Amino acid sequence: DFAGSDAPLKDEELAKEGLFQFPTVVGGVVPVVNVPGVKAGELTLSGPVLGDIYLGKIKKWNDPAIAALNPKVKLPDTDIAVVRRADGSGTSFIWTNYLSKVNDEWKSKVGEGTTVNWPTGTGGKGNDGVAAFVQRLPGAVGYVEWAYAKKNNMTYTALKNSTGTVVEPKTETFKAAAAGANWTKSFYQILTNQPGKEAWPVVGATFVLLHAKQDKP
Repeated sequence: DFAGSDAPLKDEELAKEGLFQFPTVVGGVVPVVNVPGVKAGELTLSGPVLGDIYLGKIKKWNDPAIAALNPKVKLPDTDIAVVRRADGSGTSFIWTNYLSKVNDEWKSKVGEGTTVNWPTGTGGKGNDGVAAFVQRLPGAVGYVEWAYAKKNNMTYTALKNSTGTVVEPKTETFKAAAAGANWTKSFYQILTNQPGKEAWPVVGATFVLLHAKQDKP
């Protein structure tokens, strides 16, 4: 028997359950928006700004913090509608882990997990549910796996990474994040906010979990 997870287990958790894990697939989680007049990849956001949006502190798309990142973009005076997951998910674990690394207030007040006590927002079930809400609500921002953003032709944003470089979500920037990782013997590694000029900052791996000792290998 085996299982899959986007949240890797720590050494003590593996030992307690008698499990072994290894990564199989690496992919990105991307911010998606529904902002009037803004096209895919045109808007740039940063981790600290996303944290403040999800804390409910930044409420308008023309907020000075967003405007400072987008001097050439005409930002509307539109309310931000935060969308997040209603169910527990590995995607939320990756997202909240990233926010915890880049926004101190988010880390202290909310933290990381497959599900958290969200300060604000509308909950959608699954990536499909989040995508549907973002596409339906003017001014919305949410987060989905890159595959869902592409499948639904969603308006994704660029992000400023840990080096201060503005990067777009694509296979090359996801690979760059994984390439900079320091994989341990137990493969415990969270790929958010990795170093590297080309690294997309919200990346995660899917891990396969197996019993370390198989009765019938």
